[in-house]
Amino acid sequence: MDTGDTTWMLISSAIVMFMFVPGLALFYGGMVSSRNVLSTMMYSLSSMIVVSLVWVLWAYTLAFGPDVDGLIGGLDFFGFKGVGADPSGSMTIPHLIFAIFQCLFAAITVALISGAAAERIRLSAWVLFSVLWVTVVYAPMAHWTWGGGWLMKMGGLDFAGGTVVHILSGVSALVAAMMIGPREQFPHQRESMHNVILFFIGGMSLWFGWMGFNGGSALASGGLAAIAYATTHVAASAGGVAWAAIEWSRKGKPTLVGTVTGVIAGLVAITPAAGYVSVLSSILIGGIASFVCFFGIAFLKSRFKVDDTLDVFGIHGLGGIWGALATGIFASKEVNAAGADGLIHGHPMQVAIQLLDVGVAVCLAIVGTFVLLKIVSLFIPLRVAKDQEEVGLDISLHGENAYAASAQPAVSRTPAATIGQLDAM
Repeated sequence: MDTGDTTWMLISSAIVMFMFVPGLALFYGGMVSSRNVLSTMMYSLSSMIVVSLVWVLWAYTLAFGPDVDGLIGGLDFFGFKGVGADPSGSMTIPHLIFAIFQCLFAAITVALISGAAAERIRLSAWVLFSVLWVTVVYAPMAHWTWGGGWLMKMGGLDFAGGTVVHILSGVSALVAAMMIGPREQFPHQRESMHNVILFFIGGMSLWFGWMGFNGGSALASGGLAAIAYATTHVAASAGGVAWAAIEWSRKGKPTLVGTVTGVIAGLVAITPAAGYVSVLSSILIGGIASFVCFFGIAFLKSRFKVDDTLDVFGIHGLGGIWGALATGIFASKEVNAAGADGLIHGHPMQVAIQLLDVGVAVCLAIVGTFVLLKIVSLFIPLRVAKDQEEVGLDISLHGENAYAASAQPAVSRTPAATIGQLDAM
């Protein structure tokens, strides 16, 4: 047991929790219409509380229990049995804090998916889907990548969740958006994001929390955590600069919404690489991420007309794919001896291994999400009734209003800046 490492992990876990609720909830809540703020936040909160219980009862042991043929974890930790204050394996922190840290990863991954179906998915369907998805999709991928499974044994690198968190959530979000269908007004006369201030506070909370997300993935308070912390911050900065530059050159005006979105794109892309690449490499990873996400969203919106409400696939799916491949390009054993050398350091095969990781995550997300939503739809309608959607889910599902009637934010019928506008390009 190392008290310094334990302290760092306790702090990192708390930071990640803040990143999730209220961070993600505010980030998503600010982007939807004023009639759906609370319902959108409820998706995040319900993911936190429901997935946490599922994680304790059975999902953690499936992800991190003793390896069974490289495919799944054994049931040794069912109900957190044997998960206590003593370190596990080579870790220098209590097994319990590792398990809770990973619990937060699982919960926020589920919550990210909700952004694609916001303003129309039924809460009861969402809760049932969350239970099934973290069990059938997230836990196996976490085991394969981090828990001693077959992808880990093949040498795949994912420091903090490029495949497990971002590709899984992004691709699953795209599938969910297609299966649930577009909002009634899509793509015409869409309401804009109702509160840029909430969005900004949420986005900066995410940036703050990402330091614990990636830095804490070192599982110790030493040099590796410092590397992950530095690369995360610099990649986010590069992503913000790149997105602002794209907007400036194409529209003549850089927007706050766009710059924050670029920061998030950079954070997504650096997640799998944070502990394996140099700070200089992180500039390229974060900057290129904004180009990939910006033009990827524009193409998808204009070509396929899929109503991914908050562009979850465009940011997390595409950003995660780029980040996973970039890890295979820029990884260096000089940065982390426990990692691998990537393409530019003489090991092109690492790109192929990363490509396999990406393919597995994409296929698992597509098949798993499709099947699970079909199962849920047998018992609960996936989307709310038309009249409920028109009234807004805050009132129709929760009987609450985010704002007093006299203080309702003005609602524009023009597309929102950057994220919402990309379909108009």
